[in-house]
Amino acid sequence: MEKLFGFAKSGTTAGREALAGATTFFAMSYIVLANPAVLSQAGMSWHGVFAATVLAAAIGTLVMGLAANVPYAVAPGMGLNAFFAFTVCAALGFAWQEALAMVFICGLVNMLAAISGLRKAIIRSIPKWLQFAIGGGIGLFIAAIGIGKAGFLELAAGFPAEGAAAGALSGAGALSGAGGLGAAGALLSLFGLAVMAALILLKVRAALLIGIGAATLAGIPMGVTRLPEGPLLGAGPALQGLGEVSFAFFGEVGLGSLFAGGASALPAVLVVIFSFSMVDIFDTIGTFVGTGRRSGLFDEEDERALIERRGFGSRMEKALFADATATSIGALLGTSNSTTFAESAAGIGAGGRTGFASVVAAALFLLCLPFAPILAAVPAQAVAPALVVVGAMMAESFASIRWADPPEAIPSFLTVAIMALAFSISWGIAAGLAFYCISMAVRGKALEVHPIIYGAALLFAMKLALLALGRL
Repeated sequence: MEKLFGFAKSGTTAGREALAGATTFFAMSYIVLANPAVLSQAGMSWHGVFAATVLAAAIGTLVMGLAANVPYAVAPGMGLNAFFAFTVCAALGFAWQEALAMVFICGLVNMLAAISGLRKAIIRSIPKWLQFAIGGGIGLFIAAIGIGKAGFLELAAGFPAEGAAAGALSGAGALSGAGGLGAAGALLSLFGLAVMAALILLKVRAALLIGIGAATLAGIPMGVTRLPEGPLLGAGPALQGLGEVSFAFFGEVGLGSLFAGGASALPAVLVVIFSFSMVDIFDTIGTFVGTGRRSGLFDEEDERALIERRGFGSRMEKALFADATATSIGALLGTSNSTTFAESAAGIGAGGRTGFASVVAAALFLLCLPFAPILAAVPAQAVAPALVVVGAMMAESFASIRWADPPEAIPSFLTVAIMALAFSISWGIAAGLAFYCISMAVRGKALEVHPIIYGAALLFAMKLALLALGRL
């Protein structure tokens, strides 16, 4: 394993990587239940989407670990699944098989973008200070999810910009109210947060995972951790449902019917595909830039390779391609866009530096099929403190932004604020890019902005128009 993953070169150990992989898994394990809850509202089989989610996460994360040797986990993304169910299917009237076909095409587009160097060019076109803002914004984004899951504050109703299932932090939203700090779940999260903070101060490597375990056990007498009822093992219904959704878009309804409407339907199809691709690309780039820079996963040497080389000469290039392939694989299995999860920062915060952490996370995802009742016993309130702690760690990147300089401060602030308050990495990046363009134009430097930035702003405007169309 040393030869394959290079533990010594990365300053880590197999044990530390295993703990990091487990931490990442538990930080994002909610997706195996949240994704089917959202996509089933588009008429898909809950059990089928559950199995597709588990398999897509396991395969995508395994590819990320083995091909790119980085500690990131891939799974169907929240927000993207809501856009799939509530905008593409419910508002625009596409069948879920047709939506899967568009997700599959989106994956192919993203692979071409990775091979052609478009994704690398996007990263190069974003100013360094805005990359730091993206990193800090993702930290607040992750912390906001943790605060919401902990029950510290009440989630405000409304603002389902991309549609939102009950209890899902997706689309646009807000945190409001005095909160429920006296509730059992919130008290459990406070306990977990205290344990993690104490262990981090004592420099215990497995602080986050130990905190999750301690909170889960403490939640039993508090009535928050609910032990599974009935059989502890069983994957029959999930595998049976998988047959209903996997490769479904190759039937009569799907790829064929998608383009049967002729020229009149083509604009909507293209805008949906571009919307899927745009959000997927910018979510992934934001996660890599935000977490990789702070942890040293993608250092200056890697960035030079990103700029100077063709093909796949750096870890980031390989990671970008691995992420792109995961979307098409997920569509074949029967789920919406897969993306690199920002919650991977939890595992990186626990010491993950190689792809072995991803391999461990992938194995744990596979265990969800037969052990789903057991894993479902870990309450969200036990995982929430880990996200808050990781958000605090990622706030370090704010120090690299010149807040006294308005041309940097305004786009940076809007990136961070919208990313955290709207629960959307991509919309936060959109705000930052838009006001970066405005700032440069006002100062007579519009020609210094990379054309890719203008192109990205146009794509975001197209998606905004699509969302507005869905509400009419």
